[in-house]
Amino acid sequence: MEQLKELFVRWAGVPCAECLALGANGSSRRYYRLLSSPLEGGKEGVSAIGCIADDLRENEAFFAYARHFHAKGMPVPELYVVDTDRRHYLQQDLGDQTLYSLLYDKQRRGGGFDSAMLELYKQALADLAALQQAGADIDFTVAYPRSDFDRQSILWDLNYFKYHFLKLRHIPFDEQLLEDDFNRLADYLLTADRHYFLYRDFQARNIMVNGEIQNSKLYYIDFQGGRRGAAQYDVASLLYSAKSNLPEAIRRELLGHYLDVRDIHGDERRRWMDLFWGYLLVRILQTLGAYGYRGLFERKDYFLQSIPLALTNLRNLLRDHPLPIPLPEISQVVQLSCLEPKETQPATAVDQTLTVTILSFSYKNGLPSDPAGNGGGFVFDCRALPNPGRYPEYKTYTGRDRRVIEFLQGEPAVGLFLDHAEAIVSQSVEKYLERNFTSLQVAFGCTGGQHRSVYCAEQLAARLSKKYHCNILLRHREQDY
Repeated sequence: MEQLKELFVRWAGVPCAECLALGANGSSRRYYRLLSSPLEGGKEGVSAIGCIADDLRENEAFFAYARHFHAKGMPVPELYVVDTDRRHYLQQDLGDQTLYSLLYDKQRRGGGFDSAMLELYKQALADLAALQQAGADIDFTVAYPRSDFDRQSILWDLNYFKYHFLKLRHIPFDEQLLEDDFNRLADYLLTADRHYFLYRDFQARNIMVNGEIQNSKLYYIDFQGGRRGAAQYDVASLLYSAKSNLPEAIRRELLGHYLDVRDIHGDERRRWMDLFWGYLLVRILQTLGAYGYRGLFERKDYFLQSIPLALTNLRNLLRDHPLPIPLPEISQVVQLSCLEPKETQPATAVDQTLTVTILSFSYKNGLPSDPAGNGGGFVFDCRALPNPGRYPEYKTYTGRDRRVIEFLQGEPAVGLFLDHAEAIVSQSVEKYLERNFTSLQVAFGCTGGQHRSVYCAEQLAARLSKKYHCNILLRHREQDY
């Protein structure tokens, strides 16, 4: 925080009188409002939003996107100054009012979704269309963790749902059949036009409402996860946000407004809408994965409260808009997901009180924390292993990709390392199961958290799943988003 204050002084030329911590749901970034005292002549003091963020690659994506959009006149916060460490920066202070806070306040007071709110959402969708076009020529080599919302990105999202929601809710599924459905869905989605800026988290919480509601300007924040992709994804994110819970008639009106703004009509409109329901499905499943991790695992109430609303959206989607491809296992797990949690437990369920969290990380970004609060577990250093990241042909892949897997499987040192790690961890798992312990964390670290650590975490998770009846929660800190 002191470094932010010094940065404020260098930028504003006046001392920082206050530095107030701001909330950040679901984010590891830390935000502060920095204020000066009133200036000479009674003028209002200077303010800025300061951020401390340790993920350097994500930071560089945000800096590049912010400058690109600001240069094109898009309504994003101005990036004032970035410190030399690239972890501390200041940006424009847009106040505290978001589109979501306005909507929530109206709902809380029984006001419903009125004409003023409808106009704000229409403006947001018109601005989204402009952002999608304005960002299409961004240099996506800075994108993090991936330059395109491609097959790999889609499968990451779907597996997030599988491991962080289905597993934590103890919902039974056939893994191969589910993977077959995931691949069919990815094939279908990749037929869309994917030459737009995909914002990734275009939701009401990331839309700032600056000024009075009748005469306000909207600004857009938290776009650092953006990449090249299909336009349908962001529209789905805004209109089907679980907590916003927009009336279905309003969603249809807003969808039509967006398509009119884009001048999409006739057969093109019908094709666009067919693919929209597929992208909405992926978005809801990814969101349930996030709610599962933040709510079911980290026990954060806000995310737990969002699960029933997201499940309602999911059930209605598959009922009202069946896709032109067979997804039998997805349909099955959705049906089970919508039951009460106790009803999803198989009658012959084994004791699954122990959750083994296996994760990968980069040493550059520090050691992982233990959300369970035990402060124990294992940390294995993979940096002595052969590194595929040194070779250009593996740079864009991770330890979950076949090319990297084959490289590491061909190195005897890697297999030996995993055998030793498995033996050590197995000893604890067996004792923890005997003593009814509920949590064990195992972390694999390497230089970038991309190749070796990811591979080792995946391999250990597979080995333990075959040996023990316990919950295996797999997470890749530098790859999850």
